Amino acid sequence: MEQSHRFCSDEQQLESIRCKGAFLCDMDGVIYHGNRLLAGAGEFITWLQKTGKKYLFFTNSSERSRYELHVKMKRLSLDIAPEHFYTSALATAGFLASQIPGGSAYVIGEAGLINALYDAGYSMNDVNPDYVVVGESRSYSYETVIKAISLVEKGAKLIGTNPDTSGPGEHGILPATGSLILPIAKTTGVEPYFIGKPNPVMMRQGLKRLEAMREETAIIGDRMDTDIVSGIEAEIDTVLVLSGVSHRETPSVFAYRPSLILDSVGTMVPGGSYDSLSKKTEDKG
Repeated sequence: MEQSHRFCSDEQQLESIRCKGAFLCDMDGVIYHGNRLLAGAGEFITWLQKTGKKYLFFTNSSERSRYELHVKMKRLSLDIAPEHFYTSALATAGFLASQIPGGSAYVIGEAGLINALYDAGYSMNDVNPDYVVVGESRSYSYETVIKAISLVEKGAKLIGTNPDTSGPGEHGILPATGSLILPIAKTTGVEPYFIGKPNPVMMRQGLKRLEAMREETAIIGDRMDTDIVSGIEAEIDTVLVLSGVSHRETPSVFAYRPSLILDSVGTMVPGGSYDSLSKKTEDKG
């Protein structure tokens, strides 16, 4: 595995990653928390657009469609076209359609997931579906869990849109799909198959949509167990930002390291308000 930046200084690593032509960037904990734009995010996106970088916003969240994410960004004063978003809902729908074309699913999730499945040719089925699909859900309840358990016991395959157990919210940490699917998996004894990061499905699809090679791409995220390991396993350079669920000590408990650790994506912008590595030199071991 070639990680050419590993033995460079922080400044050299940052400059090398700035020169990349393509970026896969997480959203929750990197660009925003809930409905709050994170410091430096707007400056970073402006830099991507003005310099002609290829970019795709990756999110393991399955709640919203690409258009809804576009509208959300608009509310945060950021103009990002819908084609720059790729969600675990889209990855899940594409994967299921490749396995059982025209199949059916019982879904615990929001409109972004349901619409992605419809668009992929799937129908909703609460009697004898091919799959039980679980994503983030505001309608999650004991009744939906009991129904899902019954369908899995009858033979439906159990799918999670992502393995995240938690995620950042506007007022603190929130349970994510990995936690919501746990009662179904534990009760039935069935191991769910997760589509989102770090599954290589999302990385391959992301590079394909960007029309970029891995050598010219970097992935930016706030989670060691999804974003960073995804990049490492795909041999893509990685940037861990500390604006989400990770802290300065977080990488020390993992067997792998990101190429670079930054306080926020704002540091990616040359000459910007956040262009300083003075706090980060102690992070490199």
